[in-house]
Amino acid sequence: MEDVAAAKRGNQKIRDMVLSMVVIGAVVAGIYTVIPHDENADPLKTVDYRVELSTAQRSAPYPVLAPQGLPKEWRATSVTYRGDEGKAWHLGFLDPQKEYVAVEQSTNDPAKYVPKVTLSAKDTGKTQEAGGRTWQVWKGEKYDALVRTDKGATTVVMGTAIDERLAEMAAALKTKQPQQPQTPQAPQTPQPK
Repeated sequence: MEDVAAAKRGNQKIRDMVLSMVVIGAVVAGIYTVIPHDENADPLKTVDYRVELSTAQRSAPYPVLAPQGLPKEWRATSVTYRGDEGKAWHLGFLDPQKEYVAVEQSTNDPAKYVPKVTLSAKDTGKTQEAGGRTWQVWKGEKYDALVRTDKGATTVVMGTAIDERLAEMAAALKTKQPQQPQTPQAPQTPQPK
């Protein structure tokens, strides 16, 4: 008799679990239909990175780089400056073909930093000119990169974009240091004659 009662309780638990899943599924389907969504909308939002750039330029011990003069089809999608993590500057973009291109800068050891941000890309031993500067060419399974170390920092232009787009970004990189605040001069008092 106890075995029959235990079997009935087991069947009830399974039935209750299935009913609960049906109710949860109905609630999720209802929420999905009520919340407006546009399947053609671009899920990535463009970010304005001017404030973070200004902060990084004031804080970093190296000239922080950002592109100038890129066509409007280039969209900035992410930006960070981490002073506590090797003074690391990151600026991510989508190029006109919607491929990822990022500018990474840091004071960390280049031998460790470059493979970390490029997800294990390797130095090919080749170089490329871009923006009047010589860059090392790195290739990887996920990201390719142009790399250079100068003025205490390593700069990496990397991404899934074609080599020409990486070079276009590297050539557009400029340092625009923030204006130093003008210190007011004390008023000149006329000297008695």
